[in-house]
Amino acid sequence: MRTLIAVPCMDQVAAPFAQSLATLQKEGECVISFIIGSLIYESRNNFAKQAIQLDCDYVLFLDSDMIFPQDLIPKMLRHMEAGKDIVSGVYYRRRLPFTPVLFKTLNIDGADSSWEGYDNYPKDGPFELDAVGMGCCMIKKDVLLEIGLNEGGQWFTPLIGFGEDLSFCSRAKKYGFKVWADPEIQCGHVGQVIVDRQLYESNIQEPTK
Repeated sequence: MRTLIAVPCMDQVAAPFAQSLATLQKEGECVISFIIGSLIYESRNNFAKQAIQLDCDYVLFLDSDMIFPQDLIPKMLRHMEAGKDIVSGVYYRRRLPFTPVLFKTLNIDGADSSWEGYDNYPKDGPFELDAVGMGCCMIKKDVLLEIGLNEGGQWFTPLIGFGEDLSFCSRAKKYGFKVWADPEIQCGHVGQVIVDRQLYESNIQEPTK
């Protein structure tokens, strides 16, 4: 079993990320790869090619401004072995209102496009949703092979009006793959402060009546 740990970055990574990566518990064979570049979708497309070329069973995307639990890989692999295609940890935007980078619904259809995020996401186990960010996300090789074959190797190339992560999830759903998030895999987003569940929940605004 081989996992590509894929880290897209600019010219440097956050120190808390480096510490988190250094203490990451490995399982099976893990290949760590960094791609430096300003176009995130190109880096992610190149990681997808790399994972296929290296015959990796899974690719784990970790953004260079994230921190994550030490047992991240074993937890992710349990989901993969249970038949899940795409699994994300939970992390939050670095700016108010610190909403989770999770999307309950996503419809990319030109002028009729729409999406819906979460004010409160399910906390009692893995849940299916339409799209996630790629900051901490494991993807099965079969997903890459299917999308690569049918989309000409354009896994993450942005669709009009959307980023590379939502564009990838839209393509994955198009070919019948399911996207999941695990609320037990809580990640921090490194900024001026580390945005985690505690900070997010302390800033949830009660709906106005």
